[in-house]
Parts: sequence; C-alpha cells; structure tokens
Amino acid sequence: MKNEMNDKIADPSKPNIIIILADDLGFSDVGCFGSEIETPNIDSLASDGGIRFTQMYNCARCCPSRASLLTGVYPHQAGIGHMVYDAGVGPTYQGFLRRDVATVAEMRKREH
Repeated sequence: MKNEMNDKIADPSKPNIIIILADDLGFSDVGCFGSEIETPNIDSLASDGGIRFTQMYNCARCCPSRASLLTGVYPHQAGIGHMVYDAGVGPTYQGFLRRDVATVAEMRKREH
C-alpha cells in the first residue's frame, strides 16, 4: 500500500521548511550556537542538512520581526512598521502585509 505522506516527504523538489522564531531567545541560547543549555532536538535539525540563520535581525516587536521573516524584507517595506493596526501614516505602517510584497511561501510556490 502506497503512503502519500512518505512520498511527499521524500520529494526533494518540495523541501520541508521549519522556521523557529522564539521570543526572548538569545543568539547563544541554543546548543548549535554554543549554549550551555542542551537542545538536542534543535541541534539535530540544524546539523541534519538544516540552515542556521546568522543574520536575522530582531525588530524589537513580534509583528515586524515575523513580517521580515515571512517576506525577507525590512518590516516597513512589508507594511508592518509597528504592529498589526493601521497607524494612518502610509503603507509602511498599514498593519498588514502589502499586496506587492510576496512571502517566502508564495515565492516557493511560483517556482513549482
């Protein structure tokens, strides 16, 4: 009997992507970055063909940080310069992702 889930996992043209964004986590709080705290599961993900970001910039608030991570652009370029409400000062503070800024998922979908 064929297992569809295993077929999807094994398909290298559609990679599995896991991004972990944790609030109040320091750069060296994870084992693979030199922490004294043991984080074997995260370390395993990082060492087993994973990519470790070394230049992700924190935007001091969760909404702009997540907007940057989702789109790959600065939060103001994405339309979330502060939080998720319209500050009434233009598209950089509109509080939701701009329609002309694609997310990483949308870009990956266009490739296939």
